[in-house]
Amino acid sequence: MDQTAELEWRDGQVPVSTRFDDPYFSLAGGLAESRYVFLGGNDLPVRFAPGFHIAELGFGTGLNMLAAFIAWRAAGAGPARFTSFEAYPMTAGDIARALTAFPEAEAVAGPFLAAWERGTRRFDMDGFAVEVITGDARETLAAWDGSADAWFLDGFAPAKNPELWSEDLMAEVGRHTAPGGTAATYTAAGFVRRGLAAAGFAVERRPGFAGKRHMSVARKDGV
Repeated sequence: MDQTAELEWRDGQVPVSTRFDDPYFSLAGGLAESRYVFLGGNDLPVRFAPGFHIAELGFGTGLNMLAAFIAWRAAGAGPARFTSFEAYPMTAGDIARALTAFPEAEAVAGPFLAAWERGTRRFDMDGFAVEVITGDARETLAAWDGSADAWFLDGFAPAKNPELWSEDLMAEVGRHTAPGGTAATYTAAGFVRRGLAAAGFAVERRPGFAGKRHMSVARKDGV
């Protein structure tokens, strides 16, 4: 059985993990940050093509997935996949409550929330196939047989959740990335960038979201 997320709510609207003492999305605008960091950092939607596969560390509210789905649907690029790794999934009720802050995402979340309420962690949204793999990513990613074209690295802050940013886990990210694949994250912590570099990525810093100084993007060698 899944270990569910332990939450408190800031201003009645922003879920905060009590386990990691960190909010699930930016107080400056979670959907805008998802688009800036994870879509923009991975050069999406222009890279979408039939069979494109996004993977993610840290599913949270599903906001990044919904941002990707909205962009994918608008691009009309053929079937795509989204695989996320989450140790402490939120309940459907908590996710629904969080998504009320983002009407554009909430408007397309019905099939996702219905599946989640049933306990289903694998579902299809009009050709956008989603699977959320629950458990410790240090174990579940190593056992995964997939390969991603783009990674959303969205665990809680490295200072509070270092396990999800370790060099060993970044090595697994590299091992499960297609040649020429990319990764993006809101953090520019030095040990995260070094871990990505050791995993075979060329890493660069870019300006962060909403006045944050830096974020990181990475590209794996290959054609």
